[in-house]
Amino acid sequence: MKTRVAIIGSGPAGLLLGHLLRAEGIDCVVLERQTRDYVESRIRAGVLETVTTDLLHRLGIDQRLNAEGMVEDGFNLASDDQVVRIDIKALTGRHVTVYGQTEVTRDLIEAAPARGLDIVFEAKDVEIHGIDGDAPFVTYTKDGESLRVDAQFIAGCDGFHGPSRKAIGDGAEFERAYPFGWLGILADVPPCHPELIYANTVDGFALASMRSPTRSRYYIQVPLTEDIRNWPEERLWDELDRRFAPLADRPVVRGPALEMSIAPLRSYVFETMRRGRLFLAGDAAHIVPPTGAKGLNLAASDVAYLADALIAQVKRDDEAALLGYQARALARIWKAERFSWTLTKLMHRFPDDGPFEHRMQVAELDYVAGSRAMQTAIAENYVGLPL
Repeated sequence: MKTRVAIIGSGPAGLLLGHLLRAEGIDCVVLERQTRDYVESRIRAGVLETVTTDLLHRLGIDQRLNAEGMVEDGFNLASDDQVVRIDIKALTGRHVTVYGQTEVTRDLIEAAPARGLDIVFEAKDVEIHGIDGDAPFVTYTKDGESLRVDAQFIAGCDGFHGPSRKAIGDGAEFERAYPFGWLGILADVPPCHPELIYANTVDGFALASMRSPTRSRYYIQVPLTEDIRNWPEERLWDELDRRFAPLADRPVVRGPALEMSIAPLRSYVFETMRRGRLFLAGDAAHIVPPTGAKGLNLAASDVAYLADALIAQVKRDDEAALLGYQARALARIWKAERFSWTLTKLMHRFPDDGPFEHRMQVAELDYVAGSRAMQTAIAENYVGLPL
């Protein structure tokens, strides 16, 4: 098989890139090692910046987004019994949209055949070759057969554990691991509050969020050593009810868990986002703690930059944007990392922190409550910095 761009990974980054290239008539193929059912069932984030929704509107893959997406004009930061509402709409003139990453992925996959985007699921043993020359190619196996894709460029959108970052080799790498994780539960119950609540409680961080008016996603902070078997559903619901009772508009409604898991938190940037004809985008190059809702959105901005650069190169033989892709993407990546790190520090109880550090958190939130300038800075970062 021959194509202009071989895209590795069918998460939102790879799928968005494929659709953006096909919209300009550029041939590409997406290789995915998992089955379609597995990809479409992965539970992920659900707060979309305008950068991300603008891309979906631009592609015209927005019918369900428009019908089911929940427009949110604000969110809340809480400490003990104090709740500070960040009015995104009033402060920035924009909003975020609650629409699950799972739904975005399904929409992009369903739209692929009509738009000529070829997705190869169950492409195993992917290996990347020849990226330092003019004729890179990818090999893989499917149904026991060895296959090859010759391309002009390769886009690595295959996450932290995929082969693309490894193919880059040594690079500038920065990481911060956090000493706790998030224990989450997803259930078909109405949310306890009309907007997200990020809470710094005496027992640690808690988040009340939603995927729809009838589906809620809750998290609490737990030690990295915690075993999920210690958390039967009723224990978690009791804990959520206790933490959000003084903060939310409504009681926490209980229901059977659709999914429960513990996710570790870390900040990670692999600054070497290009080697020869291979370009990284999304989680292959960076990971943010979920506190700032930046993971999917940061992948979308990477893809917007990379698509523009590849289109300029292929259609106009203009290599300038490709040469500048890494610097352009990293400028936005580090700002998103800064915001996610800052919000994580503000809203979590760190094991080594004492009364002084907690008083600093309370003072910071009290300052935010009385400062329009601080609220504006938070709102600008949460809704998404411009491309």
